[in-house]
Amino acid sequence: MLESDFRHTFNASFKPEVYEAFIADLKARGRNALDFRVSETPFFPSRELTQELVAAAQGIADELRSERIWSRLHRAIPLNLAAPNEDAHPQFLQIDFAVCEDQNGNPLPQLIELQGFPTVFAFQALLDETARRHYDIPAPLTSYFSGLSRERYLAMLKEILLGDCAPEQTILLEIEPEKQKTRIDFYATEDYFGIAPVCLTDVKKRGKKLFYRKNGKEIPIERIYNRVIFDELDKKNLAFEFSFQDDLDVKWLNHPNWFLKISKYCLPLFQSKYAPKAYFLSELEKYPDDLENYVAKPLFSFSGGGVMVDVTKEDLDKIEDRANYLLQRKVNYAPAIQTPEGGTKVEVRMMFFWREGDEKPTLVNNLVRMSRGKLINTMFNKVQNWTGSNIAYHL
Repeated sequence: MLESDFRHTFNASFKPEVYEAFIADLKARGRNALDFRVSETPFFPSRELTQELVAAAQGIADELRSERIWSRLHRAIPLNLAAPNEDAHPQFLQIDFAVCEDQNGNPLPQLIELQGFPTVFAFQALLDETARRHYDIPAPLTSYFSGLSRERYLAMLKEILLGDCAPEQTILLEIEPEKQKTRIDFYATEDYFGIAPVCLTDVKKRGKKLFYRKNGKEIPIERIYNRVIFDELDKKNLAFEFSFQDDLDVKWLNHPNWFLKISKYCLPLFQSKYAPKAYFLSELEKYPDDLENYVAKPLFSFSGGGVMVDVTKEDLDKIEDRANYLLQRKVNYAPAIQTPEGGTKVEVRMMFFWREGDEKPTLVNNLVRMSRGKLINTMFNKVQNWTGSNIAYHL
């Protein structure tokens, strides 16, 4: 069983006008910046599925921290991209799972990818708060983990982002933030914590210090909430005064190296029932005989970019940058959410904080993507009803 009995209650009481009011409220609270589809429904995983998702997330996080994998992560960074002053671990970690079933019909999450990079932490809190104002979601159901309340979750996020600094000394760094599809999260971050989104072209460098202007005043930057995706940066011809490889007097959240180290690069390294078999394309002497059962992915592309779902030998032979690609065995998504328009596939992002001094990351929240197509990412779910992004509520 993949969903709780609350699915039937939700479907029976669903009203399109309530959903429309929910979306209108979400847009109003996010400065009308909702540029991706939010599904009509949250996900209501069963106790069994929640237990498996937690076990899978904790297990993959523990295996990532093992000497066998952790000691290899530096190999993911090209020498020309290595940044100085790397810290002991990232502050934010995401692990994405497809919701699947084993041969006996029991829940079996399958690892899709992981990221040493922030996600929409503030937006997910806003989404939960807004959903509860419009939908009748029972109080015992929560989106949070590790015994956290919404208040404690936001307090932990604030602690990580600000440290001992004033809000104006921390910036959310992006490429043209006003054009990003996830900018509603930037605005939620600013509303919750006073941290402004800043384009990297507006950052000034003098010596090892960085500065930006706010309300006509130049302010030194002490901490950077780093939301710059490198493959997007490579595609844009932007001039800015600093380099990610500079020795800067600033605290990165996350440090740029973690974007490369904890990425799809890690997928072939896991030995878990929750991790489908994966191979570096550059290390394969022979393609698998059942190539139709694999998907090809670039190591450092986000939002589904460059993914080949229906792989052929001819497609793979054309790839020149083979060191930047892997093959991962396809998973069979279960029709986990029974919607009025049919069964819907689900991916759940398990979201971690990793505070200074903590031995291991703390599982804190989740994000859900729903699809009835070949690709799950919300970039590819803009039209169909009962698909898109949302949140999971569990007991």
